[in-house]
Amino acid sequence: TTQNGFVLLVEAGVRSVAWALVKDSNRAIDSRAMRFAVLRHRRASGAEVLPAFVFGPAIGACGTSAKRGSCAAVKMAGSAAGEAVYSMPDQKARHAKHVKNNDQRALRVEELFRKDEYKGKRVLVTGANRGLGLQLATLLKECGADVVATCRKSSSELDALDVFQVIDDVDVAKSDKTEAMAKRLNGGPLDVVINNAGFMMKDKETIFKNPEDPSSSKPGYLDFSKEVKTIDICAVGMIRATAALAHAGKLKEGSKVILITSQSGSVAWRDVQSLTGGDYGHHMSKAAANMAGKLMAHELKSRGIIVSLFHPGFNRTEMTAKMSDVWDEEGAVEPEIGARRVLYQISLLDLKSSGKFFNCEDGLEIPW
Repeated sequence: TTQNGFVLLVEAGVRSVAWALVKDSNRAIDSRAMRFAVLRHRRASGAEVLPAFVFGPAIGACGTSAKRGSCAAVKMAGSAAGEAVYSMPDQKARHAKHVKNNDQRALRVEELFRKDEYKGKRVLVTGANRGLGLQLATLLKECGADVVATCRKSSSELDALDVFQVIDDVDVAKSDKTEAMAKRLNGGPLDVVINNAGFMMKDKETIFKNPEDPSSSKPGYLDFSKEVKTIDICAVGMIRATAALAHAGKLKEGSKVILITSQSGSVAWRDVQSLTGGDYGHHMSKAAANMAGKLMAHELKSRGIIVSLFHPGFNRTEMTAKMSDVWDEEGAVEPEIGARRVLYQISLLDLKSSGKFFNCEDGLEIPW
């Protein structure tokens, strides 16, 4: 027992760690007055140790003098928490572990991905004129899907795909444009909607001088109008597009609605990935998108519509070019690999997984 009222319980058999927080550190441990932070660690999956907070049941005879060894309280608390296993927040360490373990899902997803999963399916992709969106449209076309590609302005690469339908002049930041998109959509309801359209500021935002760029003469950089624009496109835009399709009768029971967000939207992971802060607009937009997806999942579940939030993995795109110096060490992949990861994860979804936030690199959840 430590002075701040924490007790560390270790169960070596399942490599689980639990921290029992005593409500009143001056009292003996009373199971009804404590909270558990259950930390599951599975080396085989490359999962990171992160907490899932629950009010635990009685911890039996563990008492105040718990030492290293086996304790039933760990199992009970872990079970009560759903034994959530999260992906690792440290991108570099995560990639290194995938390589060390020769992780099939993370390194060779093409061995798991089945093209016939999408044959004849109607799939709409927003922001399909470049980057990940273009690669999703390309791969879906190869799979035999009826692809509806939307964008503000088409590209020569998208035009060359000859997909089922290209709908241009779609700005997800404008309601009249998303409503027009839904009206212009040919055919019946969609099997899958991939909300992929996004925006990312080129310069890193900081209130004071950026500690990662000591040579900079700028006292700081903040662009509030672009922060609002980023949130409008990357979060509110996904609601606009999805709502327009729903109102037009383009979603049905069994439809899957995907929000391409980012690990950057995990508030918990900022304590690992953003120790110097900054990049306010980007991170806020992704966290807002995650909230939008969670709420949509609850509202649409009664209609049999699945909603899921994806970190697509670290992809080498124009949007992430400002981070190109760490592409190699952090395992950034070409967009075509990122597209396979996304489509494979979609194929695994059902109503039970609706509303969850997945890392498409390893298929594990990311904490909010």
